Amino acid sequence: MSWGTELWDQFENLDKHTQWGIDFFERYGKFVKERLEIEQNYAKQLRNLVKKYCPKRSKEEEPRFSSCLSFYSILSELNDYTGQREVVAEELGNRVYGELMRYSQDLKAERKHHLQEGRKAQQYLDHCWKQMENSKRKFERECREAEKAQATYERLDNDINATKSEVEKAKAQLYLRTHTADESKNEYAAQLQNFNSEQWKHFNNAIPHIFKNLQDMDERRTVKLGETYRSFAEAERKVIPIISKCLDGMVSAAKAVDERRDSSIVVESFKSGFEPPGDFPFEDFSQNLSRTGSDGTISNTPKGERDRDVGPGSRSDPKHPMSRTKNKLWLFGKKPKAPTLEDFSHLPPEQRRKKLQQKIDELNKELQKETDQREALNRMKDVYEKNPQMGDPNSLQPKISETMSNIQKLRSEIHRNESWLSEVEGKQSSRGDRRHSTDNHHQTPHGRESPEGSYTDDTSQEHHTPHRHPSPAQSGHPNHDPHEFDDEFDDDDPLPVIGHCKAMYSFDGKDEGTLMMAENEVLYIIEEDKGDGWTRARKQSGEEGYIPTSYIEITIEKHSKGS
Repeated sequence: MSWGTELWDQFENLDKHTQWGIDFFERYGKFVKERLEIEQNYAKQLRNLVKKYCPKRSKEEEPRFSSCLSFYSILSELNDYTGQREVVAEELGNRVYGELMRYSQDLKAERKHHLQEGRKAQQYLDHCWKQMENSKRKFERECREAEKAQATYERLDNDINATKSEVEKAKAQLYLRTHTADESKNEYAAQLQNFNSEQWKHFNNAIPHIFKNLQDMDERRTVKLGETYRSFAEAERKVIPIISKCLDGMVSAAKAVDERRDSSIVVESFKSGFEPPGDFPFEDFSQNLSRTGSDGTISNTPKGERDRDVGPGSRSDPKHPMSRTKNKLWLFGKKPKAPTLEDFSHLPPEQRRKKLQQKIDELNKELQKETDQREALNRMKDVYEKNPQMGDPNSLQPKISETMSNIQKLRSEIHRNESWLSEVEGKQSSRGDRRHSTDNHHQTPHGRESPEGSYTDDTSQEHHTPHRHPSPAQSGHPNHDPHEFDDEFDDDDPLPVIGHCKAMYSFDGKDEGTLMMAENEVLYIIEEDKGDGWTRARKQSGEEGYIPTSYIEITIEKHSKGS
């Protein structure tokens, strides 16, 4: 249906309708703008969220738990998902909102042009109608004047008293008015014919053409809205496959969580390599009490001999390491912070082995880089020697020398770390053998705490050995059964002396479990260094504790007696 034929008389309504169409067009544009702003803010907030929860440490320092890795994978997928939301906002901004605004300006200009043409055509038709109305009124007025002149002429012509000149004058006036009325008639007829012609052209040519242009414009506006509706949906549809992949990645990350693997990583991360601690020995404080007649075996023993039998090292001395250990729940205590050493000897054996292996791997990578660089420099030097115009071979010699020096340093460093690693692995294997032997024979517990709070595993510490030499006090009583009171007093016996040492430097021994010593002082060794840098010693006065291994010169006796 055509607006030009059906709505030929609805110019004002069409003016209002086309204005409403453009207003609606711009309203949809505002909707798209607010929609893309929401998308932009959503993407921005997602970016900030991902940045907030992303690890700020390097990947080497991050936990290797599957739950953590899965979470970081989810953050990565969410970051990609955020990128797709930004793509949606960009598509809405360029292909929808921008196109709407540009087309809206074109519609306004086109509508203005068509309405101006319609108003001009209407004004021209109104002008023709006014000219016709003017000629019509003039013709009507001239006809009345002619009628009056005719009535005057007839009245004078029939009046016998009227003179001839008056009659002639009235006759001339009648002729003039009649001639003027005829001319007005012809003019009116011409104006009427012209107006009818212009009116036909107006309503059959001009207005239909203008209204058809307005109709085409409005239909194109409607089509454009439909296209932008489709583009609005396509902006979302395009990113759906990638968003689906992001969500699939999140689901895969969730399935990758492995609780058993995480548990094994916990063991690997914190395993010390030490053996569990043994039972605490029984400390008998009733030895100085008088015994009754039923305890004749003990009461008949002289007091001095009992004191000698107990020995200075097994009394309930508050300075004794075992007495100090009583009041310290070392298993749950806070481990003191140890200084970081180059050979990682401040760490437990298992962690030390891991650190050394990691350092060796890093050094091997650096060595490979230096080796590749050396080979590249040698090849370049060969090229320069064969083609001197490309460069001076001697200019590469300093760099080659530097690379060779770096390779030597790295190889030396690797060899040193490998020797430390072999030492750790050798100790762990020997420890495993001792532990296996101890478990099979159900012997004394094995476990101690070093002054640093790390665990060690010497089976001879804090418990007597099963086959030790009798003390001098015991050898003086041949009738004494050495096993009579083993169950009650065994744990109070001091550790046997396995060697002696000389202090090269003085040591204050302020920390709990350590022993103070002076320079050149000679002490007894009762327990060797187990890899933690500490040796257990005893003074001649019987006081025991740990001293730094690097501060002393040690002599180990193959066949040592008890203290």
